[in-house]
Amino acid sequence: MPEAMARACAEAMWADDPATKSLGIALVEVGPGRSKMRMTVRPDMVNGHGMCHGGFIFTLADSAFAFACNSYNERVVAQHCAITFVRPGELGMELLATATERSRAGRSGVYDVTVTAGEGVVIAEFRGNSRGLGTKFFKDAAP
Repeated sequence: MPEAMARACAEAMWADDPATKSLGIALVEVGPGRSKMRMTVRPDMVNGHGMCHGGFIFTLADSAFAFACNSYNERVVAQHCAITFVRPGELGMELLATATERSRAGRSGVYDVTVTAGEGVVIAEFRGNSRGLGTKFFKDAAP
């Protein structure tokens, strides 16, 4: 049941998320408190240094964070996020953001997202703090 709820919440979010879709970000996997999302660095994502603009890497990580923390039939938003860029993303690279729940209590949660390329080369580390809105995706379903 928790896996099915996570998928249903992801489908509901995906249906109303043109920002994520417009960047070519794909949802690879979702489950309770976790998600994986993929994005290929396109020419329009490269900055004046010839590398992927950090804002696009942040957006990929933020989207993975969002799908992970919205997997319990509770609508949740970011309260605080921070990212550390470890290596540059390069044109044509396929980036994978893996989000993992670290803690969740009441309306608050902490999630870590690692963005990798290739054979697990770390590009960035992101930490997000979430805050529940007190509303559900599916009114009559259990949390």
